[in-house]
Amino acid sequence: MIKIMIADDQELIRESLKVVLDLNPDMEVIGLAENGRQLLEIMAGNVPDVILMDVRMPELDGVLCTKAVKEKYPQAKIIILTTFDDDEYVYNALKYGASGYLLKGVSVPELSTAIRTVVSGGSMLNPGVVTKVVKLFSRMAQSNLAVDADETGAGELSRTERNIARLVGQGLSNKEIAERLKFSEGTVRNNLSAALSKLALRDRTQMAIWAVQTGLAASALEEG
Repeated sequence: MIKIMIADDQELIRESLKVVLDLNPDMEVIGLAENGRQLLEIMAGNVPDVILMDVRMPELDGVLCTKAVKEKYPQAKIIILTTFDDDEYVYNALKYGASGYLLKGVSVPELSTAIRTVVSGGSMLNPGVVTKVVKLFSRMAQSNLAVDADETGAGELSRTERNIARLVGQGLSNKEIAERLKFSEGTVRNNLSAALSKLALRDRTQMAIWAVQTGLAASALEEG
């Protein structure tokens, strides 16, 4: 059973999401919070598998709450709920460890699929999301908001690891990367894990941002 918490300052959204998600036989909403501070209080007694996090909330917004949650409960997955004009909030939430984001108004099947995806270790960084992140980096790549990777480790990436990081930055799943590079999914997972370790990055979401930020995502695959 996937345990879910919802943090949103609009009661209608919180209650509506609970109703539709509880209809899934493999999901249970175990907590509702109207801001980030309340969410952290609720989590002290019961940590969920997934949090649906609004970004604009009073007292403690979704960005800072994401940072606090991932520092204390790194195993909890976070999906940011956002609108089209929240780009900077989204970028910072991804930087702090959110597994991706969904636009408010997403269909129930899409939301349910997203929750299952992040629980299984995936992320919701599709090409459309990456495009938005690229636009942000055109203004912010040199600022202190950028993801910091181990530059020594970056220089030690193998050709395969660089190609996988490049495709992660383009929003491809492990299955899609395996098909593109003609590898098994296991090989992709192993190389992805090795690359994350060398770069000292937390997860594939941070790797995607790093690949965009360094220009790797926009470069050609290395042959040979």
